[in-house]
Amino acid sequence: MSLFQTSVLKNYLNQLDEKTVTKSYSKYMSYFLNTTIQENIRNSKEEQFQATFLHELFVNIFDYTLNPNPDFDLTTEFKNQKNNRKADGAILKEENAIGVIELKGTKAKDLESIRRQAFDYKANQKGCVYVITSNFEKLRFYINDPY
Repeated sequence: MSLFQTSVLKNYLNQLDEKTVTKSYSKYMSYFLNTTIQENIRNSKEEQFQATFLHELFVNIFDYTLNPNPDFDLTTEFKNQKNNRKADGAILKEENAIGVIELKGTKAKDLESIRRQAFDYKANQKGCVYVITSNFEKLRFYINDPY
């Protein structure tokens, strides 16, 4: 049994621009599948690679605009609305987080703990529907709640 109905999947795939997808995937492969870069990432601490990860994936590949550039829709260290904790990044719409990003280093193998932390951040952002987690080797996207 497939994750999505075939008709739903075809509908969304038909809406994608093939040239854009091909170009973005080429950028992804040249950076994230480069064995030398991957080895350097594995040898880096979370804090050393966080900003680069956000820039390489979200700016260079997904075409977001990172703060402090004008009209930015991506920022780092985004503070919760209800407490002083911060997500590693956030996707913004009209200055509100619609997605939170939580990152850990490659030594973090328990992706479940990263997910829980990210959903805690999501719960503290009114209108937030997306959660993205990564340990720089695995990338997970969630829409609303994971269950």
